[in-house]
Amino acid sequence: MSDREAAFVQCLDARVDDILRHCSACGRCVEVCPTATPAGIDKTDPAAIVRDVLDILRGAGDPATRGAHWAQTCTGSGACLKACDDGVNPRFMLAMTRLRLNEAKAEAERLTAGQKAFGVMSRGVKVLSRLQLPQAFVGHVTRSAHADTPAPVDVVMYLGCNVLKTPHIAMLCLDVLDRMGTSYKVFGGPANCCGILQLRAGDAKGAGRVGGGTVAGFAATGAPRVLTWCPTCNIQLGEVLMPSTTPGFALEHVVPYIADRLDRLTPHFVRRVEKRVALHEHPGVGGVTEGVLKILGAIPGIEIVDLAQPRVGYMCNSLAPVADFKRELHARELGSAQAAGVDALVGIYHACHRELCAHEATQPFKIVNFLELVGEAMGVERPDLFKQWKVMQDVDRVLAEVGDRADAAGLDIETVRDVMVTHILGEQPLPLGRSFSE
Repeated sequence: MSDREAAFVQCLDARVDDILRHCSACGRCVEVCPTATPAGIDKTDPAAIVRDVLDILRGAGDPATRGAHWAQTCTGSGACLKACDDGVNPRFMLAMTRLRLNEAKAEAERLTAGQKAFGVMSRGVKVLSRLQLPQAFVGHVTRSAHADTPAPVDVVMYLGCNVLKTPHIAMLCLDVLDRMGTSYKVFGGPANCCGILQLRAGDAKGAGRVGGGTVAGFAATGAPRVLTWCPTCNIQLGEVLMPSTTPGFALEHVVPYIADRLDRLTPHFVRRVEKRVALHEHPGVGGVTEGVLKILGAIPGIEIVDLAQPRVGYMCNSLAPVADFKRELHARELGSAQAAGVDALVGIYHACHRELCAHEATQPFKIVNFLELVGEAMGVERPDLFKQWKVMQDVDRVLAEVGDRADAAGLDIETVRDVMVTHILGEQPLPLGRSFSE
């Protein structure tokens, strides 16, 4: 075990011990959890559920208890963070509970699971980014070594991995920072992973090695601030990784950063955007929804409609443990958007866009990322090739469309086919081709 891995594991253990000392098992975190009931958990005795969790953290818990089930179905909404009066982060507590449950498996099994998940993600990001972006850009952003920064920068813009499957979102984010006059260094791709896949598999050492290396890369730039895009990365860095280090920089999501400096951006809104829009929201990272509403509200012509839908999870894919509930939420939201007569259902995060965008083919409104509206206001357009391909719902049609791109990127067509099946057609929680009502 390397020094970095050892320090990370020791820090996690110390933080778990701190939870065990301070948590009173009052149960308030269970009471406010928005997905415990949809997950089928009986909340009539919330304190008992927390005691189950604490037993697991002590190494003596039962994986068949309600507490274990609660931990395994956590969607990261973050409602628990404000509910706790004991100084405990319940979301981190449940992450450690899942880690302890997975650590009961054989080490070889855990390592294999983490490597497999990382490999699937890496291949999807590699293929989809190369099909849509200039190779020089992909190569620069996704390197693990970034020692060539020619001068100090204001921020590190950390894109994470999976947003590069829908790179128009990432490029529009950089367009916004450019208009604001922010100097930045971009990190992204599997070589700069946050370590979440290793942690989910129960490989704490691997998470410390992978994520710790990424944090060290940020620190080496000398930038005083790291801006995240991906909420998974934001939570993994801020709540799991960085407390084990002294990184020398502040962590913030890019949306509140932009919203707090809106005076630098609004002079670049040169076009009116006459659209009635509704926002697809998740509450997991504080300030993001509020920031998007502030940014959209500053665009001339935009009318924002509140669909009054439940706000749960930190991104659509975080709702995977409650798959039926997610499908219900998607159907309700699409139906509400129909009833409201919106021109566009506007998402924030990349995973939500991947799961929802194909519904544009059967709905009377567009499904876009909020940065597309910001780009429209600035007179900047970045094509959404991912949505074009997903709307086709036909792998052979997509392959005919991307053939030249695949050749230019040096990608084997059968690899491209497999990625399209897994990462485009495979991510469709709610089937297409039906009408939705509230």
